[in-house]
Amino acid sequence: MFFNKISSFITKLKLTSSRIILLGFAVPILLGTVLLALPISSSSGLSIGWLAALFTSTSAVCVTGLVVLDTGTDFSHFGQMIILLLIQIGGLGFMTFSVLIAVIMGKKIGLKERLLIQQSSNSVTTQGVVRLSLNIFLISFIVETTGAIVLALRWAHELGTTRSIYYGIFHSVSAFNNAGFGLWPDSLSRYVGDPLVNIVISFLFIIGGIGFTVILDLYRKRRWRALSFHTKIVLITSGLLCMAGFLVIFAIELFNTKTFSTLSWSERTWAAYFQGVVTRTAGFNSIDIGAMLPASQFFMIFLMFVGASSGSTGGGIKTTTFAVLMLSIVSTIKGKTDVQLLKKRISQDIIFRALAVMTISLGVVLTATFLLSITEYAHPKDFLALLFEATSAFGTVGMSMGVTPELSPLGKCIIIITMYIGRLGPLTLALALAQKNVKQKYRYPEDKLLIG
Repeated sequence: MFFNKISSFITKLKLTSSRIILLGFAVPILLGTVLLALPISSSSGLSIGWLAALFTSTSAVCVTGLVVLDTGTDFSHFGQMIILLLIQIGGLGFMTFSVLIAVIMGKKIGLKERLLIQQSSNSVTTQGVVRLSLNIFLISFIVETTGAIVLALRWAHELGTTRSIYYGIFHSVSAFNNAGFGLWPDSLSRYVGDPLVNIVISFLFIIGGIGFTVILDLYRKRRWRALSFHTKIVLITSGLLCMAGFLVIFAIELFNTKTFSTLSWSERTWAAYFQGVVTRTAGFNSIDIGAMLPASQFFMIFLMFVGASSGSTGGGIKTTTFAVLMLSIVSTIKGKTDVQLLKKRISQDIIFRALAVMTISLGVVLTATFLLSITEYAHPKDFLALLFEATSAFGTVGMSMGVTPELSPLGKCIIIITMYIGRLGPLTLALALAQKNVKQKYRYPEDKLLIG
């Protein structure tokens, strides 16, 4: 049986759930590398090389969007379809696909497998995890199909029927999974003022970025009072970050002659909206990121670091982690012992986990930036650009100030590792910290320590 074989294999290797998740994403990356390195995957008929193949495969599976080659011109249709498949697997998770295969084959899913599905999907309980996995497929199919149809109709008059359908499917899947891969060299800059393209693409990556549990909660309850505490926190935090992104970028770039000066007021509004919203999740861009002012770029680094929401296709430390940390700071300043919001109290365990996720994530980004500043010494690059690149890789966003193709081989390897950690690090860390506490036989005496 399918899942029995998986269980037997796991038992023999004595793998923990966190290691299984790591392995589950490493396998498609390696398989994708082999397929993308084949001459048939290249538009030139020649192999793109192992490093470029590994970089592209990792970026696709980790739904990042950073590229060393142009997806639309350097890869053949076969290579592009491999990238699209890797994006779908990486966005939804390998265990979700395993559940679908098991259900189709009529196989039974036991308790061990349900526990693994629970951890891989970041669910609170094992109850209903199989149904959740199937709902994830259903939601993805409905949303991606709807987006593909609308985009295909929009592009039909300029690309033709067949090509518009292909482009619609590719960009819809890429957007919903927060991957940011595009088939145009300038991403979506040619549609900077197009309301339909901006709305559809942003709708796709916002839906994919708020998390499947939130989507299901909204669908089932449909009233604010009935929504779960998690859903309310995600919606409030995501809304505030989107609004902040739009207002800050619009206000700063309004004085930038390299980005907004050639745009009409309508195009400026759409550009500010799109870049302000897309920065936390997907790697599309409608204006040149490298031409933006340093203040905008630095603020985008903050948005990329926060990222999407738990249980979604996006990365970052997650909106809930950011919300918990901000609420903790406010409570400390006010001298309160409890962290409260919406008449609910947040437990100390969650606060400590949020602090650990943020601290380790910050350490990963700073370490990657430090290493990049060493490996790129032969061809010096702006420090802000390297920090932007490292944060984009960790947050699995995929935006770049144009330095990705210019990175040295060692620099590309650093970004590959950062993308992998970014896709799995915070999740794996949360799962590890969520284990039951070991009861201590004794406690040391408490003492005072000066802070601040």
